[in-house]
Amino acid sequence: MSSFLQRAHDIIAAKANRALDAAEKPDEQLDLSYEKMLEQLTQVRKALVDVAAARKRIELQEQQLQASVAHLQDQAQQAVTAGREDLAREALARKAQAQSQIDGMEPQHQQLSEQEARLEKTLDALQQRVNSFRTQKETLKAQYSAAKATSSINESVAGISSTITDSGGAIERAQDKIAQLQAHAGALDELLESGVLEDVGGSTDDIQHELDQLGKSSQVESELAALKTGSATAAALPPGGAPPGPAAGDRASS
Repeated sequence: MSSFLQRAHDIIAAKANRALDAAEKPDEQLDLSYEKMLEQLTQVRKALVDVAAARKRIELQEQQLQASVAHLQDQAQQAVTAGREDLAREALARKAQAQSQIDGMEPQHQQLSEQEARLEKTLDALQQRVNSFRTQKETLKAQYSAAKATSSINESVAGISSTITDSGGAIERAQDKIAQLQAHAGALDELLESGVLEDVGGSTDDIQHELDQLGKSSQVESELAALKTGSATAAALPPGGAPPGPAAGDRASS
């Protein structure tokens, strides 16, 4: 039972993968990847701006403290000149405190400077990757469009070939039918030329029919007249059938 369930799971997974492959469009995936890279590039730039701003603030604070140190040094010198050692001592104490703050800021300043340098290198590398990917993306999209168009054309050609193959039988049948009609027409021409169809009477017109009937009637009348003439001659003969000879006077005169 477990093997059956595993097989069913494999079949479902295979169908799901095929469905995903069919739904996935490389050009859209490339654009999506490019957008993600642009988002990363924006995040790195923002981080770099933040680090640079923090480094700049520390530098400004150090400059202010250094100016304060120098000013306190001058005040201490003036206090000593004026014989005010207490004021000179207080100025030097404040000077030391300011210098301590400067010394405490230096590691932070160094750390921010190093982090800024790393981010700049990362940004440069990422920018190069984005530029390279953009070029490759457009090239791949063009290749995908060309391959898709070629595939569509090949499918169309395959369909046309299949249609031509299927129509081959129809063409042969049409040619056979045309040959049969041509043969039939040739046979009719031969029959018309020989007069067979006219003798049969299937293709004569009305005038020809009347002329044929008139000829037949004349022949019948001629035959009837001949029969009447023969009958009259037979009735005039004497018994025995011999025709009468010439008369005696006729013979003498001759």
